[in-house]
Amino acid sequence: MDPSPVRPPHRTAARPWAVRPRPDAMAALSAARGVVGDLRDGLAGSGARRAARRMRRLLGARGLALADLAGSLAWAGRPAGDTEVKALIDAVLHAEAASGRPPLVAEPLFANGELAGALVVAGPVRPASVRKAAAWVADALDRCRLETSAEQAAQAELRALRAEISPHFVYNALTVISSLVGSEPDRARELMTDFADYTRYSLARHGDYTTVSEEFHAIETYLILQRAVLGERLRVQVRVAPEVLGVAVPYLVLQPLVENAIRHGVEARAGAGLVQVSGEAEGNDCVICVEDDGAGMDPARAKAILAGRGSPDSVGLANVDRRLRHVYGAWYGLVVETAPGAGTRVVVRVPRFQPGVMP
Repeated sequence: MDPSPVRPPHRTAARPWAVRPRPDAMAALSAARGVVGDLRDGLAGSGARRAARRMRRLLGARGLALADLAGSLAWAGRPAGDTEVKALIDAVLHAEAASGRPPLVAEPLFANGELAGALVVAGPVRPASVRKAAAWVADALDRCRLETSAEQAAQAELRALRAEISPHFVYNALTVISSLVGSEPDRARELMTDFADYTRYSLARHGDYTTVSEEFHAIETYLILQRAVLGERLRVQVRVAPEVLGVAVPYLVLQPLVENAIRHGVEARAGAGLVQVSGEAEGNDCVICVEDDGAGMDPARAKAILAGRGSPDSVGLANVDRRLRHVYGAWYGLVVETAPGAGTRVVVRVPRFQPGVMP
């Protein structure tokens, strides 16, 4: 009979000298994403302590502290002597020789090439690992600052759109209304109400998003005022499918497109012009088109406008395009279809449902 296979003895406990395994790559990546989110408000933000806890677990340290230039301290784990930690941080921030006990290691933290704070680690962690951790935190601070800058730029562009009401349009609209006060007082009152609604929507403080319904109501009001100014020169067609009325879209994303169609498609030509605005569902997307039958333009010029190299009176298109790409990604910018003598068609395509986008 064959001998029984030999099996290694069953171990019930790890040997005292066994080395604790390092976290795997997935755990490290998860911690990296967490640190970026925790440090969104910087080293003095509410998430700094969570970031310190993540870093401490990753390094296997007894304690870990994150400090900013103002001395705000986020500590995780068992603290070393508080006085010694603060003295070590102060030495690092002032580029002096740091003289902590051997188990206490400190490294400066830089963001965008500038000193932003310090990292202190207590416990049997190699200095090389602490330096890598400091570089990791610095990278997270850089990324958070870039994201914050992008959000601030988007907010600045929205404020620019709100301030972009054409003085020429305002003057003409108020002139037409005043001319009707004596001959057609009822119509003058209606137009004044429309003008008030238009300015309220364009200038009042709103959130980042609204609905297709609100955007279409705003452009219909704008078109009423423009028809009062341009008379029979402006013909308008507006149609929107009911299923997209509740779709959330960035605030003031349509009005600049309609204004551009009137300014360059109707006012710039002799005779009457047609502006068509439509909105419909295409699968999981909402597609909105603004079209005019004006002179059109060279496609190269349209490309330059979207790239921000157009004339000052066409800056609204580039602004809207950047905001769409910022919110939905590169696939959802404006599409401009045009050619000399063929009019211009601008297409906005957005997801009907997008996480984080709500009015």
